Amino acid sequence: MKAFASDNYSGVHPEIMEALIRANAGHMGSYGSDEITTRTKKLFENIFGAGSEIFFVYNGTGANVVGLSALTKSFNAVICSDLAHINVDESTAPEKFLGCKLIDVPTTDGKITPEQIVQKIIRVGDQHHPQANVISISQTTEYATVYTVEEIKALSAVAKKHNLYLHMDGSRISNAAVSLNTDFRSFTRDAGVDVLSFGGTKNGMMFGEAVVIFNPELAKDAYYLRKQGMQLHSKMRFI
Repeated sequence: MKAFASDNYSGVHPEIMEALIRANAGHMGSYGSDEITTRTKKLFENIFGAGSEIFFVYNGTGANVVGLSALTKSFNAVICSDLAHINVDESTAPEKFLGCKLIDVPTTDGKITPEQIVQKIIRVGDQHHPQANVISISQTTEYATVYTVEEIKALSAVAKKHNLYLHMDGSRISNAAVSLNTDFRSFTRDAGVDVLSFGGTKNGMMFGEAVVIFNPELAKDAYYLRKQGMQLHSKMRFI
């Protein structure tokens, strides 16, 4: 039987199992000070460009929380689709660890538009109201719809105009790349995304995701945030 209710139902890709066995040979440095992690970070830098900061974590919720933590203070708000994973399927993890309010935008296909976002940016500077600081989108969305490069650039333009950051939940980012028939960088960093959750678990891995931060200034606290969020894996070579 093949079940398509969730891409988490499938097993681990055979090549991933082989890689885990290879990584199991001998002793290596812990907490990311191993040659496999170093090599993998360089691969990410080759894909996304110099200056990209890479943080490996356990799971998608952890990736989103760590990534959003680098962008927010507890009095901020995150604007997202009402169908977004952070709003529907991550319990209250974002609210608990960020201390932020999620402001959800009603959608039918999981995609939000610049016009909808502008309507949610209200009471700026009002100490009685949460201050919008991040736009979070899913690529692909939970409904398998895909933002085009132009759509992401339009969202980024709104973010910059209103001094917000753009976060991308890319738990299924490989599906988006295939659908768009383009490279990862063109619809992330080059399109104006500030922080990316790069998915592995839903693409054949046993576990593991990456938080990719494109602005080194935003990354300076991420090491501490990852540890505080219980996402720092001691035997990181296996991620």
